[in-house]
Amino acid sequence: MRKLVIPRNFSVERDYDPCKLPPESHIHLMKVKCKHQHRSHATGSQGFTLLEMVIVLGIIGLILGAAIGLSGGFTGFGREVQTKSKLQRINSALTMYRHRAGHYPSESQGVNALVEKPTSAPEPRSWEATFKSLPKDGWDQEFVYKYPGSKDRSYPEVISKGKDGEAGTDDDLSSQDQE
Repeated sequence: MRKLVIPRNFSVERDYDPCKLPPESHIHLMKVKCKHQHRSHATGSQGFTLLEMVIVLGIIGLILGAAIGLSGGFTGFGREVQTKSKLQRINSALTMYRHRAGHYPSESQGVNALVEKPTSAPEPRSWEATFKSLPKDGWDQEFVYKYPGSKDRSYPEVISKGKDGEAGTDDDLSSQDQE
């Protein structure tokens, strides 16, 4: 428990100014702000100036701009990974289709045979929808279906046209590409 030390000549009056108490007075009952107290702090250390805030915000803006610019490369890579994953899912679905139907879909039936039952020849002997809607590649384009495939003629090939959206270019991704 703290001991309250009050000077002998202390009295509470109407025009009482606690800032004029002698330094040896210890009053712990109230907090009083006095203008002349805490002169040890440097002048101007109250906060940031407008110029300092503008500089900090400018630096943050530069960092964010660089991060957004660099993330464009990661987005392209992410779309490629997403497309490869979808190609694997479509390959699995085509294998299941072959087991049920007895054959792969024809080139004219295409990947659509995994969503809607084919009505043209060769019709499947047993059919079940594998997808609710046709999957699209990472660039929101439809896949191209070839049967027989260009590299392995015993298996169908599913191709993404890639970033440029044109078939037959270097950025195409195929289900028959070697990993």
